[in-house]
Amino acid sequence: MYSDQSMRRMRQAIVKYNNIKAGLLTEDDNGEYFFVYDEGYAHAYPKLFITFQMPVTTTPYTSKRLFPFFDGLIPEGWLLNIAVETWRINRNDRMGLLLACCQSTIGAVSIHPVNTIAHV
Repeated sequence: MYSDQSMRRMRQAIVKYNNIKAGLLTEDDNGEYFFVYDEGYAHAYPKLFITFQMPVTTTPYTSKRLFPFFDGLIPEGWLLNIAVETWRINRNDRMGLLLACCQSTIGAVSIHPVNTIAHV
């Protein structure tokens, strides 16, 4: 039998800023995270960053944990409990919660899952 970790697949999300595609957030099979601004966005909006910690550049940002800005978009408290129970997502699955809960957030940034091949 496989553990949850060995069954993990790469997951991706389009990150929008004011409904404009700003970049792509990826969690790879090893649980590492990458964020890269969309090339067109970087050229059209070079000063319109999603967070101070991630200025607009075409160089990917990498992290072993979900970037704090994106983690901060995930609901907390009673709203997190509802999300965990409704979608049966482990509260430690930060990317799963981000994908499920953050398509319509308070503020300019929204997260939109990229369709991937379903688990069989």
